[in-house]
Amino acid sequence: MAPSLGPARILLRIAFRNLFAGRAKTLIIGAILLLGTALVVAGSSLVESVDRGMRSSIQGSLGGHLQVYDDRSKDELALYGGMGREPQLEPIIDFSRVKEVLSRVPNVKRVIPMGIDQAMVATGNQIDVALEKVRADVRRIEAGERDDDLLRHYQAHKAHVRRMVTLLRDELRAARVLADDQLLQDRKQANEDLARAAAPAFWDGFERDRLGNLEFLENRIAPQGMEGGMTIVRYVGTDLDAFLEAFDRAYVVEGQRVPKGRRGILLGKWYAEEYLKLKTARRLDKIKDARDFQRRTIAGDEEVARWVKENTTQVKEILYQLDPIQAEEAAARLRRALPSEERELPKLLVQLLSTTDQDFDRKYAIFYDQLAPLLQLYSIRVGDTITIKAPARSGYFNAVNVKVYGFVHFRGLEKSRLAGVMSLLDLMSWRDLYGYLSPEQTEEIRHLKQVAGAQAVPRERAEAELFGGGGAAVESQRASRIDEAAVLARIARPAKAEDLSARVYSQLEIDRGVVLNAALILDDPSRLAETARAVDRAQRAAGLHLKVVDWQKASGVVGQSVSLFRIVLYTAVLIIFAVALVIINNAMVMATLQRVREIGTLRAIGAQRRFVTGMLLVETMAVSLFFGALGAGLGALAVWIIRAAGGIPAGNDQLYFFFSGPALLPTLGTTSVAVSMGIVLLVSVLSGFYPAIIAMRVTPVEAMAADD
Repeated sequence: MAPSLGPARILLRIAFRNLFAGRAKTLIIGAILLLGTALVVAGSSLVESVDRGMRSSIQGSLGGHLQVYDDRSKDELALYGGMGREPQLEPIIDFSRVKEVLSRVPNVKRVIPMGIDQAMVATGNQIDVALEKVRADVRRIEAGERDDDLLRHYQAHKAHVRRMVTLLRDELRAARVLADDQLLQDRKQANEDLARAAAPAFWDGFERDRLGNLEFLENRIAPQGMEGGMTIVRYVGTDLDAFLEAFDRAYVVEGQRVPKGRRGILLGKWYAEEYLKLKTARRLDKIKDARDFQRRTIAGDEEVARWVKENTTQVKEILYQLDPIQAEEAAARLRRALPSEERELPKLLVQLLSTTDQDFDRKYAIFYDQLAPLLQLYSIRVGDTITIKAPARSGYFNAVNVKVYGFVHFRGLEKSRLAGVMSLLDLMSWRDLYGYLSPEQTEEIRHLKQVAGAQAVPRERAEAELFGGGGAAVESQRASRIDEAAVLARIARPAKAEDLSARVYSQLEIDRGVVLNAALILDDPSRLAETARAVDRAQRAAGLHLKVVDWQKASGVVGQSVSLFRIVLYTAVLIIFAVALVIINNAMVMATLQRVREIGTLRAIGAQRRFVTGMLLVETMAVSLFFGALGAGLGALAVWIIRAAGGIPAGNDQLYFFFSGPALLPTLGTTSVAVSMGIVLLVSVLSGFYPAIIAMRVTPVEAMAADD
């Protein structure tokens, strides 16, 4: 070993002497390597952090670790939506069989059924809400109640509806100024109805036909209300208990969980805030978020200032909600809280909502402390029963009535649209919307066919069978007596809906039926690839025709965005190091040519070619390792500074999802450091290889004869 240490020591001494002798060249090369290494370390840490955030968001909200769906599906599974529509998946007819097979695969902890779709929900409008209060009062009065408190509220509720009709008439009258003749003609009947409802004579005679006048208001006037109507809800039909236990990020923020085995829905809290909340309150919330988290101001931001202006010009949506008793109470509260000498409620509301950067926090608190308790902040509330309509597989619309048991959030993703827009619907209601016939429904249809003597008829004989052409004469029979009471009892929809909402389904009933996909939760997520292969083998052996994908592929475009980030980063790094390779190579070639006499002298005194080659490679690698280490340290420092400063804030709800929270807090990973140092050494070897070849070709005679 001793003889080999001597040449190595000499090689290192010569190499480092040359580095210090050419400081300018060394610093130029080192600066390029330092910048590239710092970029790789910091960029890789950011990408790894985004990858962790995305993995946490997807796996904890909807994706699980693996997903399975029918491999005969037309589209690929996309949990967060496809290109403007839900992907078309072939149904898995019997989930219980899938659950039975996949639950036996080692490392599979849970199998969660799913079916994702969109539907329409009727939210109504404020006139509908006010009329329902009047109708409730009328029912009690018609039933014989006559207490003073009921009569006082009845008169207040009537006055509320009358004021809303007047406001609606004035609003539409102003809109008619801009309308063309054809539109005015089309709305002639609607305008006449509105004029009748706003006339004093209508209200003077209201008591003579309470129910008839209510029907007129509900059918002719309420539909003219501008607000309300229908909204789209995106939901996942699932086993609600299994879902909430498997996805620990999901939690009920208001209300309660749907009782085990019952029908019901948990609306997404973000969805409720964005689409169901009183617009004035929602704008106030957006202003607060913009000021507190985005450092925007009312005075300096055009959009925030526009929200303030919209609040002051659209106080009618608050006035619509308040009956005379509530309006008087609201005015009294605002006069005390502002304080103000103003007596009229509309002007007090304008004062409250005319916020500035100096008084916004105070007025925001007044709104929620004093005014909000008198208002219905959400068009759908916990405890309401809503009607959900969705197109079935056949193309026709199906509808179900479900009770809203609460609002659901995903922990850490409270401001994320991708997660927050999702509502959780019980699996039995989802199957009804999807158009799936349960075994009970199938048996009922079979029984009806059997009782009616129905038979399948070929298409070519349909006309003859229907009209008797060419067929045997139809024997006339006396019709049996119809039991009207039994028929009415059978078709009583409210009773049937009541039975469905109260029914408790067994676990076997929930499992046994159609789903579109299923999420797999693993005991050990680090064995994901191995488990995916085992699941695929198990489903093939059972003949299930399933496709197994990981969380990233199952999430569609959302999951692939991490790969896009990584490609962009590494492309930038590749460009930097390609430039570094050219610059280092040119610098080393020039340095080698300038040292021809030195190399010749070394060769003349006995230095072998591999000694000269080693000297040049050591010089290059020494520069690379030294400045690469400095660059790695600089990148690590940048990551630490970003984290210490609170991270990179999520500027929008998409980044909120990607970061799995309000900010990206990067952490330094060993992978990023190892990758950066590996790239630096590779560039060093490649850039020093060509000059080493040139040096090996120099003979002592050529070197001694060369000019300086």
